[in-house]
This record gives sequence, structure tokens and C-alpha cells, in this order.
Amino acid sequence: MSKLTPKIILEGTRLTFKTDIAFMLNEHPRIVGPRKYKYHSPLISAEWCTFTNFPWGRGPINFEPHEESLAMETYATWAKLFELQKYYSWIVDRFHISTRAYQLKNNNKDYDFRWLEERLAPLGFHTVLLTRTPESFEAARAERLKVSGNPSQYDNLQIFIEEQELMRRLAGESILPTLELDISDNNLDAAVTKIADWMEATGGLWMA
Repeated sequence: MSKLTPKIILEGTRLTFKTDIAFMLNEHPRIVGPRKYKYHSPLISAEWCTFTNFPWGRGPINFEPHEESLAMETYATWAKLFELQKYYSWIVDRFHISTRAYQLKNNNKDYDFRWLEERLAPLGFHTVLLTRTPESFEAARAERLKVSGNPSQYDNLQIFIEEQELMRRLAGESILPTLELDISDNNLDAAVTKIADWMEATGGLWMA
């Protein structure tokens, strides 16, 4: 059988279950092959708070202006790592589109990530934009509050609704193959199946 080397970036606002879907994709036999035992498989995120030494701090998405060079170098480092290890699977839980959305909304600055996408495209990176209807956010919040360690971040759902529209626009500007997937029904199994179907149909499961 051909070696599976999918590279999937999951984008979307909060409460679209990106992380849950990322873990499911990283163990799905149609995405990474059948597994008879557990082994390391990379799942990374630009949402990691790697720039500050305290919880829910800053990182490559919500960096402050004085950390711009640090954020850009982080993205360049990830791109180089992907290029060096292109014959492997990579699942990314939020990346550059999230950065563009956050920085536009909070610092009124739009970062041009064309250079990054031009390096990701030859490697076969695909983007899945997870969305939900405005009225479905309430039920998603109720579910998330059962496990959240920082529940106050979900107080104002209007923030997520507005961010989602911005991310739709930014995803539409991407040169990477992009699928918008509605997760309003909270059916994660169905969502993962649809992603697998799309990746297979677009040839995104294998390197040329």
C-alpha cells in the first residue's frame, strides 16, 4: 500500500472542537493507517503558549508587537521542519490563519503568510476550516464548560461568531486546498469521516 503522509491544518474559532478532531484524525486508520500499538505521531499547535512562563499566556497566535520576530521565526522553523520530514503525517491544531485573525482583530495588523503557504503547498498541506451556526455555539459552550480549566473565555459567544466570519474570509484567501466543514451537530465521527473522504478525493493522503 502507498505510504500515508497527510498534512492537515485545522482552523476555526473556539468551540468548534478542533483539538478533539485533531486527536481523532491522528489515530484514524484512513488518515495514518492501521495501528496495532501506540507510537509517537506529531500533533502540533500555534496555540501553545510558548512565549510566556504562565498559563494561558502568549504564543505564535496572540503575540504582542515586540514578539513579532519571535513569532515569525517560529513559523519559519516549523516550515523548515516540515520540509525536512515531508514523508510523514502532520496534524496541526490552529496555525497561521488563526494568527492573521487574532492580529487583525486585536492589533489591526495583517500579516502576509504567502511565503509560508508557498512552502507548505508543495508538501501537500490541506486546511480544514471548522465552523458552526451562530445558534449552535450555546450548546457547544455547555459541553466545553464540563472540562474547561478557563471557563471565563467562553462568556461572550459573540466574539467567536464575529471571529468565525473573519476566519472565513482569510481562509478564502489561502492558496492551500481548503474545506469548510460545519460541525453544528457536534458529530465528531461524521466530521472525521468527511475530512478523510475529502483528503482522499483531493490526493492529500499521499506525497506525489
